[in-house]
Amino acid sequence: MAPSTERVADQLEKPALDDRSYRVIRLPNQLEALLVHDPDTDKASASVNVNVGSFSDADDMPGMAHAVEHLLFMGTEKYPVENDYNQYLSAHSGYSNAYTSSTETNYFFEVAASSSQDSDASTNGSVDSPLHGALDRFAQFFIAPLFLSSTLDRELKAVDSENKKNLQSDTWRLNQLKKTLSSPKHPYHHFSTGNLQTLRDEPTKRGVNVRDEFIKFHHENYSANRMKLVVLGREKLDELEDWVGSLFAGVVNKDLPRNRWDDVEPFSDKELLTQVFAKPVMDTRLLDIYFPYQDEEELYETQPSRYLSHLIGHEGPGSILAHIKAKGWANGLSAGVAPVCPGSAFFTVSIKLTEDGLVHYQEVVEIVFQYISLIKQHKPQQWIVDEMKGMTEVDFKFRQKSPATSFTSKLSSIMQQPLPRDWLLSGTSVIRKFDSQGITKALSYLRPDNYRLTLVSQKFPGDWDQQEKWYGTEYRVEAIPPDFQAAVRKAAKATATDLISELHLPHRNEFIPTKLTVDKKDVTEPAKNPMLVHNDDAVRTWWKKDDRFWVPKANAYITLRNPLAKATPETAVKSNLYCELVKDALDEYSYDAEIAGLEYQLSSYSMGIDIDIGGYSDKLAVLLEKVLISMRDLEVKPDRFNIIKERVLRGLRNWDFQQPYRQVGDFTRWLGSEKGWINEQYLAEVEPLKAQDISAFYPQLLRQMHVECLAHGNIHKEDALRITDLVKSTLRPRTLPKSQWQIRRNLLLPPGSDFTYRHTLGDKANVNHCIEYYLYVGSLDDHALKAKLLLLGQMTEEVGFDQLRTKEQLGYIVFTGAKFAATIMGYRVIIQSEKPTSYLEERVNAFLALFASRLESMTQEAFEGHKKSLINKRLEKVKNLDQESERFWTQITSERFSFVQNEIDAANIKPVTKQDMIDFFTHYIHPTSPARAKLSVHMIAQSNPKPAEAHADKATKPSKPEQKQQLIAILSEYLTSLNIPTSPDKLTPHFSPLDLTKPNLIPDILTAISTYLTSEAKIPTEQAAAITQQGPQILNAVLPELGIEIPVDEEDLPPAPQVKETVVIEDVFAYKAGLAMSKGPVAVRALKESEEGGGKVVVNGDGGENGNGRQEAKL
Repeated sequence: MAPSTERVADQLEKPALDDRSYRVIRLPNQLEALLVHDPDTDKASASVNVNVGSFSDADDMPGMAHAVEHLLFMGTEKYPVENDYNQYLSAHSGYSNAYTSSTETNYFFEVAASSSQDSDASTNGSVDSPLHGALDRFAQFFIAPLFLSSTLDRELKAVDSENKKNLQSDTWRLNQLKKTLSSPKHPYHHFSTGNLQTLRDEPTKRGVNVRDEFIKFHHENYSANRMKLVVLGREKLDELEDWVGSLFAGVVNKDLPRNRWDDVEPFSDKELLTQVFAKPVMDTRLLDIYFPYQDEEELYETQPSRYLSHLIGHEGPGSILAHIKAKGWANGLSAGVAPVCPGSAFFTVSIKLTEDGLVHYQEVVEIVFQYISLIKQHKPQQWIVDEMKGMTEVDFKFRQKSPATSFTSKLSSIMQQPLPRDWLLSGTSVIRKFDSQGITKALSYLRPDNYRLTLVSQKFPGDWDQQEKWYGTEYRVEAIPPDFQAAVRKAAKATATDLISELHLPHRNEFIPTKLTVDKKDVTEPAKNPMLVHNDDAVRTWWKKDDRFWVPKANAYITLRNPLAKATPETAVKSNLYCELVKDALDEYSYDAEIAGLEYQLSSYSMGIDIDIGGYSDKLAVLLEKVLISMRDLEVKPDRFNIIKERVLRGLRNWDFQQPYRQVGDFTRWLGSEKGWINEQYLAEVEPLKAQDISAFYPQLLRQMHVECLAHGNIHKEDALRITDLVKSTLRPRTLPKSQWQIRRNLLLPPGSDFTYRHTLGDKANVNHCIEYYLYVGSLDDHALKAKLLLLGQMTEEVGFDQLRTKEQLGYIVFTGAKFAATIMGYRVIIQSEKPTSYLEERVNAFLALFASRLESMTQEAFEGHKKSLINKRLEKVKNLDQESERFWTQITSERFSFVQNEIDAANIKPVTKQDMIDFFTHYIHPTSPARAKLSVHMIAQSNPKPAEAHADKATKPSKPEQKQQLIAILSEYLTSLNIPTSPDKLTPHFSPLDLTKPNLIPDILTAISTYLTSEAKIPTEQAAAITQQGPQILNAVLPELGIEIPVDEEDLPPAPQVKETVVIEDVFAYKAGLAMSKGPVAVRALKESEEGGGKVVVNGDGGENGNGRQEAKL
């Protein structure tokens, strides 16, 4: 009798308001799955986590696990079309992604929960369910992937492009440096991403068939018993169990052991007691202390490291940070455990140093060890653990839903841990026990003989003498000097009389919430908009009592409207410095609130100053009052001002070293606004500022304002009104007349215009260019036009990615879709690439022309499928209180007050016809349209990738005969590695007709090899054909290294149409002066309709709102 599916658990510990049903099963092939039935979800999702990652890469082929992750998306035996999976998901409101880490590879997708446009429709277990079709395709990744030869080179180039994207990222660079300087005996030492050199070129030169290696890796490491699956959908658990049982039954179980590395540590004795000095790309100053630490996988009930990180990472009075911050040595500190793999971990203390702190870094380390000594001198404090334990229980009890893919991806990873299956949801988020001995043992790892230091600075010490292999990071490593070691040992042994008097354990947290009751009332349907409960010349107060999530939390969003905040770059910089100084003054006080689940943000923007406070509602008003008093009474101390100013200055300078695709949008926004500013304009204003400038400025900022507030959550109307009363009574501002309010507007590109703005990137070492190709479409108030723009974004999302990234390999970063500004909208394409921006522009034109023909030939069924998919996306439900608050606040700050904009969009999408879209595309988007209005922003790299021969001295470049001899020698070596006796002398006659000056040599080289194999080496024709089939892959790796250029084969690329000549923007002021301005925002509904008794809303197909009944969507 065949083994049956085992039900492992079906009563999981879950949050109090969780309405989902759960079941853990184990298939006969030992694949374990968590099934989740959510009757209200509008998104279904699944994730598979495989217990194999970069630690399993071969030493001579780093990046294998990552490459296999990419290649699994490229077709399976059952679904051989390479983009079938993503096409299916896109057609059903979904998407997919994956990641590879050190010990796991995680694949996940999201799709509409129902095939109906009614987001509440049930699938009734139908195999027509989008989830079933997606699961069927998904399961084949792990049953029969094809590893298509035709896609291999493209996906390896995608991996290479992904790696190049990260080459100038300090996060990647410093992490790899830490790994490179670890023990070579531990796989932590590996380079995990991979590139063309490690995955294609070097293996090929060794005679390795790389495709066979990837297939072998999948075969040897992917096994059902190493896989954890999570499936979330509307279907009943029994139905999901049937689906999983049938669709994943074909995954082979090879009974592979769980990957562990218990016999070796990432840091051996050689790596300990050393200090590494590293030079970053950005101007940052970091001090990291790494302690090799125990694996806490089995300690999920007690988690002793959280006690250590709570105390060492504390920011309140008596803490390490409070002390070194008072000395002017640091701006921030974090501490915690970072698992490396089963068997190993690091406990890390990371400190953001000031310039003075860099000079005193040794003293900072001594203070850290003094504080560790202080912790050890006090026996583990049960009250501290009880406080932490209580907050983890409260947080879990009131945990709200997260987006579907976030949930499934995270849970499939958690399932790899040895947790009781009924604790999968609570997992390590809840501390369950106080373990004094466990804490004492955990502290024993924080010793003066068990650590390594890393000091990151662009200036100190300045004599870096080595360069990291994979990212090129300059560094120096040395033993910690004996006198420094002695000082650290002394600090670690400090007695109570020796300790710095300012250091002490934290006090009890007064912000721990005690009132956790929720006034829950039955409602027929949750309200779709907040109510305007106060509206006069000085204040608007919006309020909604939570009637959907029923958690003891609330959000208060407050705007202090004053156009002075960003009237000029100078006032923008002053406003920013003011906010940073207030936050700096509040750090010690607000930290207790933060760890008790109540946080605030203070920032400046174009309309004024924003105060956002959110979390447990119990003490929200207490924190708000303290923030307001600190804003009003700020004392600008020169020492703190200088530190904050220097930090802001570094942040502005570091802006140039971001990824180009993260910079380009700022330029597009700047070119589209009359009074927008960019980084270089801010930078020019910071240096001259003094502390007294901020002291004189901020009272002007607070003297006159209009207050707008949204109070949403577990909060009554009276509490909402008290919030705005508190703002007025504390700050006592004069009213800002409406005539002085700033009006949101955008510059309008005229019909038929074509502009290009070029900016040279500041990072000289960056090799990536970037383009944002923007087409203006119209006003945001035109709902019918917006519907067509959204539909275009839906239709081009997958096909754009497939054409521009997958097929043409333009770059790892490719975005297509709608772009919205304050009052206008358009269509944009963003590409980050090593290829020149002029070429990228041409390829975007070609893609748009190609899509025009695809739109013409699109079937009605496919067209309706895109509409259905988009409507489902627009009607997606909010998942938690924060999402609903953000939706409301977006509409309030936009001054449109269109609280059911998603329903308006859906209502306008439904009647759109294919001919409507053809007309829309022809007029606004097609490259040859005489009416379209275009702006391209080109971010141009200073450092372009060069062919191999460009790196050599021209005098040493080999001649054509020498290149031919070298090529013959390499091919001879390769054929010999295949057990085909060969020598250069035997090959040479067959290559004598070869002309290296020809534009495309590869076919001629393959002909020469084939002739040699069949005529001289007497190799059977089929075997010779198999060998030459691998030829293009080998030659693509070898020829560039010999200095022989391989031309891009553009025969299969869609042609780019002829377009009008662009106007290059040389003078931005003149460019802006020549453009008209848009109208300001138009309110979709009158404010009176949002007041108490003002009625409810009906959504019309034309996008209007009216009526006094309940809000209804008429689709």
